[in-house]
Amino acid sequence: MKSGPATFGFLLTDAARLLRARFDRAMEEAGLGLTPGEARALVFVSHFAPIRQSHLAERMSVEPMTLVGFIDRLEARGLVERMPDPEDRRAKTVKLTPAALPLVEEIKIVLTRAREDATRDFSQEEIETMRRLLDRMRSNLCSRSGGEGA
Repeated sequence: MKSGPATFGFLLTDAARLLRARFDRAMEEAGLGLTPGEARALVFVSHFAPIRQSHLAERMSVEPMTLVGFIDRLEARGLVERMPDPEDRRAKTVKLTPAALPLVEEIKIVLTRAREDATRDFSQEEIETMRRLLDRMRSNLCSRSGGEGA
């Protein structure tokens, strides 16, 4: 069966899947002593902290119990700390500890190399155009659906 050109949605979803798999492989190869999920959690916390655990799970697109495992292991290593949410004492927020900062920088280097590999034959202009368009798409989706925010 012959198929036509891939749809925009398929290409976007498949590229995101392949990029995430490349990031995961790069993290495993980096030897930082973190699982890809733990590394992702650290990067997300570095961008959004302090962040409620439930919101972090949503942003990472993981189940809350999966995230709890990541956070438990990161907390045991002294890389994150959980605190009661000032707006809801039943909820917990997560933030990085100072000990995590050098590791987050290492993770970002690994991820940058993987991204550069994925875009190796793109011009800087093409990369910036794609970033702008994806950012605009995300804004459209968030504003129209009451999404997670930018």
